[in-house]
Amino acid sequence: MNMEMNLNRQKIKTKFQNRSSLFAGWTSLGHPQITEMLVCSGVDFMGVDIEHSTITQEQCQRIIAICNAEGVVCLPRVASHNPEAIKRLLDSGADGVIVPTVETAEQVEKLIEWIKYPPLGKRGFGVARSQGYGHNFVQYTSRWNESSILIIQIESITAVENIEALLQFEEVDGVLIGPYDLSGSLGVPGDIYNDKVKDAVNVVYDKCRKYGKSCGPHEVAPTISSVKDSFKAGSSFVVLASDVFILSQWGENMQELISVCR
Repeated sequence: MNMEMNLNRQKIKTKFQNRSSLFAGWTSLGHPQITEMLVCSGVDFMGVDIEHSTITQEQCQRIIAICNAEGVVCLPRVASHNPEAIKRLLDSGADGVIVPTVETAEQVEKLIEWIKYPPLGKRGFGVARSQGYGHNFVQYTSRWNESSILIIQIESITAVENIEALLQFEEVDGVLIGPYDLSGSLGVPGDIYNDKVKDAVNVVYDKCRKYGKSCGPHEVAPTISSVKDSFKAGSSFVVLASDVFILSQWGENMQELISVCR
């Protein structure tokens, strides 16, 4: 990890803090060539979905390396609140993490403890890829606490009810809204356009504006119109589909083509 990568991480973190418009790619498939193709789009950061995929630690390190080489911030989404998993991803060179199902202030306190170095947190100082296997140790560790990125996911009505307590932490840089899980917790599973879900999402948007936190959704099938509408509603970043969504849509389109042309 060199100075340029540190500066790029700080640049994106500042944009999160300023609620500037940001765009993200998303990969759920483990091959680094897919990430190479996705980052050519000009996205600001890449999400790596470890929670709902078979991506391994080794595969994720290769994806992180691609992002590092292309100057794109890499934020893996961990599968659970697990300090070992978070530690290994950060030591592999990730710029921070996205954490699912955050509901309480106590959970945020733990995440800060696992992600940040002392005296702010308790992350260990192991020699690893993140600081050039020791060559850039001081450069990396001295800037990490101020430049690393923590995105929490709001995926339940409990999280919505506790949103102000979650946003009080300076170390929380943004909120990724999970509408499908949120719909389930509201008793309307899968109905992400239900008024209950919309009302809950609007509460999150309002509180993020109040606390100056970046927030945004994962758009399954983004269009210019839908992204503009999202920003108008209160988003400051948007995750633009994913490799799985793209391939799934291709499959549906080809299925129709085959049935018509057979």
